[in-house]
Amino acid sequence: MKKALALALLACAVVVPAHARDTELKLPFEDVLQMPEAKEKLDGSVRFFLAGQKTPKVLEKKGGDKTSKKTNGFGKDDDVACRWAALSALIALQDRAKAQGANAVVDIVSYYKNDAFSSATEYECHAGNIVVGVTLKGTYAKIAN
Repeated sequence: MKKALALALLACAVVVPAHARDTELKLPFEDVLQMPEAKEKLDGSVRFFLAGQKTPKVLEKKGGDKTSKKTNGFGKDDDVACRWAALSALIALQDRAKAQGANAVVDIVSYYKNDAFSSATEYECHAGNIVVGVTLKGTYAKIAN
């Protein structure tokens, strides 16, 4: 009995390293903007331009900012969870842009762990076992209509 108990305690003491998943995905930015929820939550008063995208004339830059948003990815496809996290980031940028008197966020790059990924068509998302996250960095601006 004591030997069985000792073996059970020893088995509990053995630590097996957990393998955290961190899958990097590059996904189309346009897919986020086309979500029905984006059409509801993004009111059109602020436009979004990835770095490298052609923008209307920038009349005034109002400073930059970054936002990092996460969502529960458990039981969801990575691309679906990534779109949700990206939409949350865009909502945060929209709210801050409006507070600054800006009508656009320009030069948007993905900024996971302070490492910029720039694309005129894609954003970067990182999916873990449970949490999915998107970090975006951009510049608030007043653009010509």
